[in-house]
Amino acid sequence: MSKIRKILSLLLVMVMALMTLSACGNKDKDNTPLVVGYSQFSEKFSPFFADTDYDMDVAEMTGVTLMTTDRTGGIVYNAIEGETIPYNGVDYTYNGIADIAVNFDEAANKTYYDIKIRDDVKFSDGEILDADDIIFTYYVISDTSYDGSSTLYSQPIIGMLNYRANSTVAETITDEEVNALVENPSDALNKAIADKIIRPVLESEYDWVGGLYGNDAWASYTEAHPEQKDLFALFYNLDEAYDSTTVADSKQVVEDIIAQYGSDYKALGNGYAADESYYNNDVLALAREVITEEKKAAGEGEEVPNIEGIKKISDTEVQIVTKGYDATAIYQIGGIIVTPMHYYGDEAQYDYENNKFGFPRGDLSIVKEKTTKPMGAGPYKFVKYENKVVFLEANDNYYKGEPKLKYVQLKETTDADKVTGVEQGTIDITNPTGSKTVYEQISKINSNGEISGDKIVTSTVDNLGYGYIGMNADTVNIGGDSGSDASKNLRKAIATVLAVYRDVAVDTYYGDAASVINYPISNTSWAAPQKSDSDYKVAFSEDVDGNPIYTADMSSDDKYAAALQASLGFFEAAGYTVENGKVTAAPEGGKMEYEVMIPADGTGNHPAFALLTDASAALKSIGFNLNINDLSDQNVLWNSLNAGTQELWCAAWQATIDPDMYQVYHSTNIVGAGGTDSNHYHIADQNLDKLIMDARKSDDQTYRKAAYKQALDVVLDWAVEIPNYQRQNCIIFSAERVDMDTVTPDITTFYGWFSEIENIKLK
Repeated sequence: MSKIRKILSLLLVMVMALMTLSACGNKDKDNTPLVVGYSQFSEKFSPFFADTDYDMDVAEMTGVTLMTTDRTGGIVYNAIEGETIPYNGVDYTYNGIADIAVNFDEAANKTYYDIKIRDDVKFSDGEILDADDIIFTYYVISDTSYDGSSTLYSQPIIGMLNYRANSTVAETITDEEVNALVENPSDALNKAIADKIIRPVLESEYDWVGGLYGNDAWASYTEAHPEQKDLFALFYNLDEAYDSTTVADSKQVVEDIIAQYGSDYKALGNGYAADESYYNNDVLALAREVITEEKKAAGEGEEVPNIEGIKKISDTEVQIVTKGYDATAIYQIGGIIVTPMHYYGDEAQYDYENNKFGFPRGDLSIVKEKTTKPMGAGPYKFVKYENKVVFLEANDNYYKGEPKLKYVQLKETTDADKVTGVEQGTIDITNPTGSKTVYEQISKINSNGEISGDKIVTSTVDNLGYGYIGMNADTVNIGGDSGSDASKNLRKAIATVLAVYRDVAVDTYYGDAASVINYPISNTSWAAPQKSDSDYKVAFSEDVDGNPIYTADMSSDDKYAAALQASLGFFEAAGYTVENGKVTAAPEGGKMEYEVMIPADGTGNHPAFALLTDASAALKSIGFNLNINDLSDQNVLWNSLNAGTQELWCAAWQATIDPDMYQVYHSTNIVGAGGTDSNHYHIADQNLDKLIMDARKSDDQTYRKAAYKQALDVVLDWAVEIPNYQRQNCIIFSAERVDMDTVTPDITTFYGWFSEIENIKLK
């Protein structure tokens, strides 16, 4: 071999070696997984049966939702071609798998939801997603044996009641018949409540309690009750004489407590959601079923083979028809994750024309078999759950393009280890509880002393809910007239002083992890008034004559003094005697003192406690007493709310994606009025009722927002609710390992970090 050939040969070998090393390096980088710290999974990853946020995230990463929503939770009706919608001053384009048209036929009193999907969406196994998969999904969650979290079956879809009862008699049953049975329940109804509500909920809650161990947020409870059965009993035991610690068998404890409830769904609602009416709708549905079965046994009605209002139009079109119009229904109808019928069901059992929908009617066993191993058309496909880690792999069939990262691992992590995990490099992304302590911890890690820096980048989003101070209009009024000007002025006198102390109290408790809000609605909602709105006002910042109480150059002490002065004006307008800057006497039917209940564990551990302390002292200085009742047992508060005997109280609402105000503020839902019993404010205003119902029946979001703003102003005018704080949830990213330029921009409550996970890259 010549010298030249030897040199060329050597160079070729060197080049090939370098290429090999380079390829290996790229391969290693490409194969580096994105590790996300998660709280404990329940391994129910199926979109049908996931019942925790963490399990649902797995379902969403591996699946696609029929309806597309934007960063405010607003609906993208034309998602196939895409819509460009501004948010925070930036235009964003949203694409999805379907267009949805909503048309209300007022004459027929029917709403038509016409859904058209793309024809190129594939599941991760390469099979095309089509209308049959949508139909299958709807029928699974409409089946009588379905026991997952979806409540689509409660929507007024034409023929739904008849199908579930398998009888045309179902939709002939009147509300009066149902209400009469609930008021005087038969043995059959009591048994149905015990079997279908009490038992499954308590059994599920026992499992939930087991997941609290290792969660720092619940440490005070788990440390005091190291055995799961005893912690469960703490939360749900009704019998004060019952001692679970003396019962060795945990299953027996569960059975004992189930027996305590019998068919008392109100007690269960109180324990589960601090709302005695929580299961009202479920019980009404059971009562309807009981009546239906009785009529069927008597020979009434005919069998029903399908749901009349769910129709396949073509391979890419489906239509849903409902009775009447309800603005919230679309979130149930369009909010489904479309599942592959060939995987979760049985293709041999699907024949739309002959009323076969992919599984034996009344038997979802073949669907449940796949609960721990989800499959869908999402950006990632499920590989396995092993050693408390969910392993995901990129779906190369994803309709938006194969994700940039090949692998993602969702790793169970305790809350205490989330920040340190990112710092130490074992986690790339996670969601610690937003708090002053956590923010201080992150700030110390970053060299700039901020929550976003060279080590960790923090994204904060408003929690879907808010904290408030409530007043009961039926117990805080003048002369028993809750809606009179005098009664409103009394409540405004108290509210004005409470409101001025919100800033310092929220900052002290939460720091940057929460902010003060001025309207009784979560900032997460598209209907929430914004500071940029021309008619936006700080809550209770005007005096009795409608003039501003505060000026921009006032110090905090100046504001406190101004609030007290304004309060005296409201007291005087309410009929109180005011002399020399003091309230000296109450009018007939009024009081010189009221109680505010706060569930602060008897130790002042509550975001509103400092606020109450300062406001109480201020009011006392002008001769009026606001007595703070710091409750060690929060059930005292819930019992008082359910009885309608409370005066003032502190609590928080959990919001929904749609800002429907009906349940909380409509007069028919005042406690004891026969509705949902969720109107604890006892506000009864015909104008408010009309605004709520008009907004609920409209599909014009601009109109709805304007109507809700008027409704919020009515609530504030009644002064039955002082909006307090909007706390934040946070997501933290490793600035050293995650390419932040590729992370979903402008993350919100409704548009999370993994909404565009297919674009994320590692450095």
